[in-house]
Formats: sequence, structure tokens, C-alpha cells
Amino acid sequence: MDLVVERGIAEWRAELAARDAVSSADVRELESHLRDQVDALIAAGLAPDEALLVAVKRVGALDEVAAEYAKEHSDRLWKQLVVSQRTRATAQGTGLYWAIGLAIGAALAVKLPSLFGLTLFTPGDYYERNIALLVLPFLAAYFLVRRRASAGTVTAVAVPFVAMALVVDLYPFVEGSGTPSSQTELLAIIHSAVVLWLAIGIAHASGDWRSTRARMDFVRFTGEWIVYYVLIALGGAVLAGLTVAVFGAVGLNAIPFVGEWMLPCGAAGAVLVAAWLVEAKKNVIENIAPVLTRVFAPLVTLLLIASLVAALVQFDVVDGSRGLLIIIDVMLLVVTGLVLYAMSARDPDAPPSWFDRLQLVMLIAALAVDIVVLVAMVGRIGTYGASANKLASLGLNVILLVNLAGAAWLQLGFLRRRTRFALLEYWQMAYVPVYFVWALVVVVVFPPVFSFV
Repeated sequence: MDLVVERGIAEWRAELAARDAVSSADVRELESHLRDQVDALIAAGLAPDEALLVAVKRVGALDEVAAEYAKEHSDRLWKQLVVSQRTRATAQGTGLYWAIGLAIGAALAVKLPSLFGLTLFTPGDYYERNIALLVLPFLAAYFLVRRRASAGTVTAVAVPFVAMALVVDLYPFVEGSGTPSSQTELLAIIHSAVVLWLAIGIAHASGDWRSTRARMDFVRFTGEWIVYYVLIALGGAVLAGLTVAVFGAVGLNAIPFVGEWMLPCGAAGAVLVAAWLVEAKKNVIENIAPVLTRVFAPLVTLLLIASLVAALVQFDVVDGSRGLLIIIDVMLLVVTGLVLYAMSARDPDAPPSWFDRLQLVMLIAALAVDIVVLVAMVGRIGTYGASANKLASLGLNVILLVNLAGAAWLQLGFLRRRTRFALLEYWQMAYVPVYFVWALVVVVVFPPVFSFV
């Protein structure tokens, strides 16, 4: 066969083999069908590359093929998550050994500073500044290894990590009695974690970060990872409680071990374990996060409407509750996350549904709430003056306002069948770098501008 065709078939085979629902025997059978189709089309007069494209289309899109096999062989997907039922080669294929090794590395990294007298749960700001830098490099390494990343991708991922480490550890933040001790330090800690997580997205996309599809895949990963991590954390909490109870029953105090070793090491290792679980079952027909999105979207919409009423009832937006504004900001971020994940889990070719209409209501409610919050923030800045916290929150709300307004407008057009769903996806994915840049500005620019206070 033509070299281009052979290369194309090899890429198609590798992509299909990565789907956990499809066995190696299935891959060989499908490849045989694909080659028969290519031969027949070439014999009919098509060029080799054209024949390959048509044959792949006839065999079916990879997602559709994997979905059909998952329906017929759903037992495979469960078995593949049980370590004892896997062979060594299969475990290596899904990155299990890499995940376990890097999870152990992350756990040790969390405890390593204790060798230099830096301990958890004691006054001091080392762990507060560096906890993300201690754990997330291992997650980035997991994807870089799994994707066989190029040197350029490794560099693109490493640069943000090095930059954040230099900023949070070398900036002369004002010391005080609190931990962290200044507004700009707290803002740098939070926003540096955002920068690092989005840098991991570059590793997840294997450098193809400009691709809308790659960004959407990372959104899917993030949603599933959060669900798995929370489930692992709940299980870990139960295990920790049982450990304390069992050893307490025999007169031994296990609380120091649980607090200083079990919980921090488990929390760090779970970051990698959750990532492996998402990768291992990413081809299951119905993942957890989309279901939770449909459950919580109506509840969040009701909460947004209630928050809007509460904000309007509180007539004095300038002297109103600062705590309420913070909570509303968190809710707006949750809404953005729900919209993103619902979009990532949706069939782009499906017609508008009741859930799409509900999303529009949620977006409009979020917009109204955001406008009230912006008015309150501008009023507070005009009355009490600007601060790092106020300007960081103001900037975030302006960014959210533009994002939500664009999403609501496109959602309305989609419901009226005047806008393709692909435009909604493009808008949201094209907006992701805005959050990255803003987080970078807060981490790098805000501290010196506000004298590190």
C-alpha cells in the first residue's frame, strides 16, 4: 500500500487501541475491514489518500466505534479498573505504574520539607506558598510521559512552574501574624495554582493547546478529575477515622500519624490516582460529571435567583456584606464551570433541549447577579479606595461578565437555531487563555504594585 495510507492506518490503529473499551483483537478485526475498504476504493479509481478518508468514514468515527464496543462489552471497562485482573503490559499501557510511582513521588515531596524543619499545620508560610508547586509538577510529568511530549512541550509546561516558584518564594511579601500574612500573598497563592493547572492543560493536550478540541478535552478531564478526587477524599476521610478509632481501641494514639503522614501524603497521591482513573475510564458511555451537571444546574439556577433577590433587598450595596459578595463570586465561578462542562459533554449535532433552555436561564441569572456585584464593587472602591483584593475581584467579575454575556447571546442564537453549537464551543475555549493571563497578572504584577502588602 501507499506509504501515506500505511502511516494513516497506523495512526488510526494507535488512536483506536488507546480506547479501553476496544480490545486488541477488536482493533485487528476493524483494521482488516478498513484495509479491505481502502483496497476496494483504490480499485474503483480513488487516490490512496482519498480512499483512506472515505474508508475511515465508512468504518466509523473512533468515538462512535468505542461507544458501540462499550455498549456490547461494558464489563471490560469495569475490569480494566481492577489492578489484580490486569496483566503487566495492560497496566503499563494505561499508565498505572507511572501514576503510582508519581503519586508516591508527590507524597514524598509533601513530606520532604519536614527534613528541614518545615512542618504542616504550624505557623509559617512555606507550605501555603508552595503546596501546588510540590504536587502539580508530578501531574504535569504524568501527562508529559503518557503523551510522549516533545522538548518544546516540556519547555512550555516547565516555564510557568519555574516562574511561579520564583514569584511566590522570592517576592518579599509583608510579614505579619496571619498565614498568609498579606493580601497580595494570598492572591498570589490562589492565582498561581490557576496558572499551574492551566499549564498542565498544555501537557494534557501534548502541546496542541491552540486546538479547541484539545481544550475541550482538558475541560472534560478537569470535571471528571474533581469528581474522582472528591470521592477519593471522602473515602480517605472514612479510612482516617477508622484508623484513629481502631488504634484508639487498643490504647494507641494514631492522630499524629494520621495528621502528619496519612492525610497529607494521601491528599498529594490522590491527585495522580484521580488523574489515572479519569484516563482509564474516559471512554465509558456515561461519565459521572455530566450527570452531576444536570442535577446541580437547576439547583444553582435557583440559588442564583435567590442571591439576586438577597443582593437587591440589601439596599446599601456599598456598605453591604463583603462576605455575600465573596460567596456570589464563588457561585459565578461555579456557574462558569457548569456551563463549560455541560458544553463539553454535549453532542454538538443534537438539537436544542430543555437543558439548553435551562442553561440560558442560568446564564441570564448569573449575568444579573454579576452586574449587581460589579456595581457594589465599584461603589466600595470609590468609597474606601482600591486594594489588591478589591481590584482582583473587580477584574475577575469583568472577565466573567464578558464571558457570560457572550455565552448567553450565543446560547440564545443556538436555541433560535440561528447559531451553530460549534460557535458556543469556540467562544468558551477561546476565552480560556484570558483566565490564564489574568491569573498571571495577579500573581506577577499585583504584589509589587501594592508594595507586597
